[in-house]
This record gives sequence, C-alpha cells and structure tokens, in this order.
Amino acid sequence: MRKHNADETCGIARAAVVLGDWWNVLILREIARGHVRFDALAAEIGLSRNVLTERLGRLVAQGVLRRSLYQRRPVRYEYVPTDAGLALLPLLVAMQDWGDRWVLGDGSLTATAAADSAEHARVHALAGIRVPEDLHLPGTQGTDLPVVSPAAAATVLFTYPGTGVDWDERIPGVTGCTLENRLFREAWPDFRRAGVDVRGISTQLPYEQAKFARAEEIPYPLLSDAHHQLGAALRLPTFRGAGRLRHKRLILIVDAERTVRHTLFPVDDIPHAVTWSLRLAEECARTA
Repeated sequence: MRKHNADETCGIARAAVVLGDWWNVLILREIARGHVRFDALAAEIGLSRNVLTERLGRLVAQGVLRRSLYQRRPVRYEYVPTDAGLALLPLLVAMQDWGDRWVLGDGSLTATAAADSAEHARVHALAGIRVPEDLHLPGTQGTDLPVVSPAAAATVLFTYPGTGVDWDERIPGVTGCTLENRLFREAWPDFRRAGVDVRGISTQLPYEQAKFARAEEIPYPLLSDAHHQLGAALRLPTFRGAGRLRHKRLILIVDAERTVRHTLFPVDDIPHAVTWSLRLAEECARTA
C-alpha cells in the first residue's frame, strides 16, 4: 500500500508502526502489569510462542523493551521497558480511559462507577493480584518509595483525583479529596498501632502533593503517579478532569506479600470507607 509522503516525518505515523499491532499493545499492557517473563506473557495473552517471540523481538529492536538475563541454565530473559517503553504508559492509560468511557460506557464523564460497569468489575478482580515488586513512585519526602510498604503487616493504598487545586465544579465527583486525607490523618495512629501503613496516590506532581502535605500535616506518604506506572500496572480507572487524567477514588488493602486482599470501589461514603479500610487492614495484619 502506498504511503503518504508525510509518513516519514509524522510522529503519529511512526508511533503507529510500534503500536499499530493489536498484539504489541497487549504485550505492553501485560509487561506494565509485571508479567515480564515469556511464559507469563504467553499465558496472559494466549498468543502462540512463535508469534510472541517475533513480537518481542520487534519491540526490542524498536527500543521499547530490553532483554534482561535472570537465569543462565537454561538461558532465560525478562523483557523490561526502556525509557521509551515507560513513556508509553500514559498512552496505554489514555487508551483505557477512552475505551472505558466511549466503548464500554455511554460517553458520560464520571469520577465514580456503576456496579455493572467494566471498571467496577476490573477493580474488584484485583483481589488476589500481586502488586509488582519493583513499583516505586515519587513521594512527598523527596525520594521514590515502594507502593507497598516493605516493613508493614499490611498497606492501605487509596487513590484520589487531586487536592489543593481550583476544581471546575462541572466535573463530577471531584469533591472530598481533602476530607479523605484528613480522615486518614486522624486515623493514622490507629493504623500504626495495627502495624499498617498508608499511601495516598494521585496523578498530581510531587511538588503539588508536597505543598498539600505540609499545609495539612499529612503523616503518611503521598505518592505521585503522574507517569501512570501504578495506573497501568493495575489497570486502575481514570477520568479526565482539569486537563489531566486522574485516578478515580478507590481503596486497596494489600498484605505483606503485596497481594491485594480487599478492594473498596466506588467510594461514595468517604468516612465509612476510611473506617472500613482500617478494620479490613487490621484483620489483614492479624493474619499476616
């Protein structure tokens, strides 16, 4: 098929060479979820070994993935995203957001989800899934921190759209983020007594989160998922508000082995959700 002369200098056309293949997109989706070994990829995608080998080789040649040796006898490699591969994560999340809204949904802009929605099913299916081990995000203390606390008997992860910004009131479901953080702050001593850590996560930039954390004296880390690493890893629901893809409000209870034990979504009653997350986390910590 004859190509238009502009294709060689068109970024959209050149990116389509990498992402224009259905299998390539699914491979990148699964690698973002932590399935970086060949057998895991084959099992998750259901792709023949020959075709998977060819697609992985192509993505390595295009500089999106690199092979990392993890076993010598026999030789086995993991497929790890390069900087170019990591830069594709926001695009994958944007594709998911578009699909959730316009293909799986009715086009409505919402920061929550109905009980019969694909987002609801996807979040609740996270129970039993392990959070990728090497997933670290920038924290308000100025360093990257693991999403799941390595020293706690359990970790409560709560995602929220954003704090400390002038919201457009026409955007649904955006109020309550400051309240949620304050309630977690008030309950923080109870979480610590139970050996439970707390992480608040939004797609805001670290300096925005740090400003809010100082003003509100937030004792637990706020983590920035501005590059959508966590969103892509767990396929978390998002919505576009005030010019940015933002996490919908949800809570995950994760055990010491990084396994999601409980999911709370949608979070409509914030005080009840914070109280209930403490009870679930205490139970999780006791059985650790």
